[in-house]
Amino acid sequence: MFSFKEYSQEILVTIVLFIVLMLLRVIVAKLIRKFAKTSERLEHRTNLVIKYVHLLMNILVITSLIVIWGVDTKDIFITISSITTVIGVALFAQWSILSNVTSGMILFFSFPFKIGDTIKIHDKDFPIEAEIEDISAFHVNLKTKDGERIIYPNNLLLQKGISIMPAHSYEEKDFFD
Repeated sequence: MFSFKEYSQEILVTIVLFIVLMLLRVIVAKLIRKFAKTSERLEHRTNLVIKYVHLLMNILVITSLIVIWGVDTKDIFITISSITTVIGVALFAQWSILSNVTSGMILFFSFPFKIGDTIKIHDKDFPIEAEIEDISAFHVNLKTKDGERIIYPNNLLLQKGISIMPAHSYEEKDFFD
């Protein structure tokens, strides 16, 4: 039978862990929103990054709860190895998706271009000059001066050379052509 006295320490630590998780979620969300506001990032991209960070925090809390409640190490190992195997096979089959999501996170925090910028992608086979319309978790939406819409994977943006064109490059080209 379950006794509160027998598990009082685990219950107390679990409650503290959940309180810390909630506080950290609020603090981290505010910090990411502050970063996004100062670096002029879009709200839906900010929310996506916050979701990713919250997911990571939840995984860490679940792992902590397993340790706190003293689940048998053999059971943990079997469970984690099974889950890792399934996830590993799925991710290996879909490595480009993971690569694009990771690239989307890198683009959010560190890349110098933003929505509205005109960029030139230095690709030997398929050079592109276009305006960035949106940056999502998997791809970037581009629009050329001819109105063509291009969906470009995030991971390729990190692999190719990129030039950020002056803010009014299309107008100048139209004026001189």
